[in-house]
Amino acid sequence: MKIFSELKMKNYRSLWVVTILGFGIHMSVMAQVPGPVLKYPEKVLILGGVAHLGTGEVIENSAIAFQNGRFTFVKDQMRKRVSVNEYDTVIYLNGEHVYPGFINTDNTLGITEIDALRQSRDFDDVGKFNPHLRTAVAYNPESKIVHTVRNNGVLTTQVVPRGGVISGASSVMKLDAWNYEDATIRKVDGFHLNWPKRFTQNGPWYAAQGMKKTERTEDRILEIEQYFQSAKSYSQTGNAEVNLEFESMRSLFRGTTSLYVHCNMSKEIMQVIQFKKKLGIKKVVIVGGYDAGLLANEIKEANISVILRRVHSLPVRQDEDPRYPYKLPAILQNAGVLFCLGTAGDMEAMNARNLPFLAGETVGYGMEKEAALKSITLNAAKILGIDNLLGSLEAGKQATFIISEGDVLDMKSSSITYAWIQGRPIVLDDTQKQLYRKYMDKYSQENK
Repeated sequence: MKIFSELKMKNYRSLWVVTILGFGIHMSVMAQVPGPVLKYPEKVLILGGVAHLGTGEVIENSAIAFQNGRFTFVKDQMRKRVSVNEYDTVIYLNGEHVYPGFINTDNTLGITEIDALRQSRDFDDVGKFNPHLRTAVAYNPESKIVHTVRNNGVLTTQVVPRGGVISGASSVMKLDAWNYEDATIRKVDGFHLNWPKRFTQNGPWYAAQGMKKTERTEDRILEIEQYFQSAKSYSQTGNAEVNLEFESMRSLFRGTTSLYVHCNMSKEIMQVIQFKKKLGIKKVVIVGGYDAGLLANEIKEANISVILRRVHSLPVRQDEDPRYPYKLPAILQNAGVLFCLGTAGDMEAMNARNLPFLAGETVGYGMEKEAALKSITLNAAKILGIDNLLGSLEAGKQATFIISEGDVLDMKSSSITYAWIQGRPIVLDDTQKQLYRKYMDKYSQENK
């Protein structure tokens, strides 16, 4: 079969091999069906691949085994031989590259379909303070965008709400499921706060309000502080009357979820650092962080992580280095700040497919290649609080990974051929590929 023409199989007793081969025959019909759930302890072994662990380490001749959806070991064959007789299925690679599945952060993937249609945008609700709203319940596993994104190795996403002061709570989802319950990896990983801005791209925002900027900005910050103080007090005491908004924020003050603060400018970042200290919030993540490079030491000292704005962006200031957005990851890396790459911006759900190429772009501006890979795998997992499950090829973690014939960070050589999510094989097909095959067949027949 074409789909496994590059691989040599030990046998075909495996349920998932038969299933994938079946999908290969009926690709256009079955492409949207989630991968099979393995309900028996089948052992799978992959030999001969170049394993990029996501931790910065590379194994040139690897042996990777998984069972029941989790890696049992990731070894160097040159150091320790592996007996293939113990495994139900053995896949032999010939120098292909194995990577952890990429993790997409700060994105509306799965809760938006067509940006021009308000009916398909389910990420912005009414109201200023909405910590009790969860994106998991709005996630649509049938989204056609999801399948185009995972074809580039993005297998996990953080679904983020927008709008208001507190937009709501984000969720971490896997990109292969029948419904949102099955897709959920972490129902609530944190709450999203939009920090007050002093200026907008079109000039001082306060001019349209007819107010002084200091009064308006400080009033908004004070309102936020009072709200969080009330929520903190609620979480520390027993209340006869339930407040749904404050009830949902208990995990934030216990330190089990994060506060994602969307801000970019240096003054805003300093205000967030002071806000963290004042409220005693344990886990704070700056989202955007355009000026994070200027305050890298302060951010590290405050134990704050950063989800960077899209690398493919123009500088904010007219007199800045036009390559500054590309250099920022290396600046944070050298300062020891925990960060990952985000893809928020215009058409962000669709553009999530370019996540590995954004990481690859940073390699030309000071990042080492494995460190760039880490910024979309293990670093992202740490920030989202799922590094015990995902982000690297390590024993005990979920078998969510991809195989590529070339370098996945290079758009010229990237060629992802196979992918697994929690040990389940998925078909790398989508509507765009189906249309391509359809019209290629049409014109090839006409030319005969």
